[in-house]
Amino acid sequence: MYDRFRKFIGIALALLVILSGGAAKAADENVSIVYFTKDISPAGLLKVYDKVNAGITGKVAIKLHTGEPKGPNLLPLPMIKALQAHIPNSNLAETNVYYSSPRQTTAGHRETIKTNGLDFCKVDIMDEFGAVMLPVRGGRHFKEMSMGKGIMDYDSMVVYTHFKGHTMGGFGGSLKNIAIGCADGKGGKAMIHAKEGQQWGQTQDAFMERMAESAKATVDHFGKHITFINVMKNMSVDCDCAGSSAAAPTAKDVGILGSTDLLAIDQATIDLVYKLPEAQQKDLRERIESRHGLRQLSYMEELGMGNRKYKLVSLD
Repeated sequence: MYDRFRKFIGIALALLVILSGGAAKAADENVSIVYFTKDISPAGLLKVYDKVNAGITGKVAIKLHTGEPKGPNLLPLPMIKALQAHIPNSNLAETNVYYSSPRQTTAGHRETIKTNGLDFCKVDIMDEFGAVMLPVRGGRHFKEMSMGKGIMDYDSMVVYTHFKGHTMGGFGGSLKNIAIGCADGKGGKAMIHAKEGQQWGQTQDAFMERMAESAKATVDHFGKHITFINVMKNMSVDCDCAGSSAAAPTAKDVGILGSTDLLAIDQATIDLVYKLPEAQQKDLRERIESRHGLRQLSYMEELGMGNRKYKLVSLD
């Protein structure tokens, strides 16, 4: 009897070990996939896109930053042309800006689009014909966000982002591309930036949180039909909105990342910046940290907008 009891206990313990190991393995596998290539070229871009495009169907908006006229750090035009040609039923999409710029009006924006060579296909200025309110689920600052009305015309969105620094955001990744870039120029962007009648009144942390909530409205709207690409090239401390005055990059070009997880891709991109040699990461890191830019990541996590744990899968 005693021997049979010992045998039973042994089997039970063995099963417990197996099950515990399985649970640990499952926990280890609770990560998002981020694809990566060092090949910053049309071929490299399409290689990444083809890994993250499973949910991209129907009419597709390629959300990008059109940049100020002749900006020195803009992403190569052949890459944009290749991506748009590769995606059926797609066009470029953007909104008018909040600050003083030719892109503050639709007419001036279209002239900039032409100057920067982006008029090779249709470019939808999504707030040209007004705005629409999208819900912000679980937001601390907003219950809804004002977006360019044209966002409702699309079934899917490809967020094509030039990763770089930013004067207010610390860095501009996929989050900022849709947080500011889908909000309409007159309404949504003011909701994010302004405070008590001041155009730029938000504190640093509040600004990051408001951006995240704005982005959440777009992510929730598209559901599984949105994907993200970050291009780590020409990584100035300044945004492409700085135009010809943008600082020259001091960080080397790194590569292209792609993921269906917004938080994972921006986290992975930041991690790659922080792995650069000290002399190359210093300026960009100072810009990110001095503006509390990392709050973008922690607040996305609080909102359940993705996974900070990821596996970087090389395509090289």
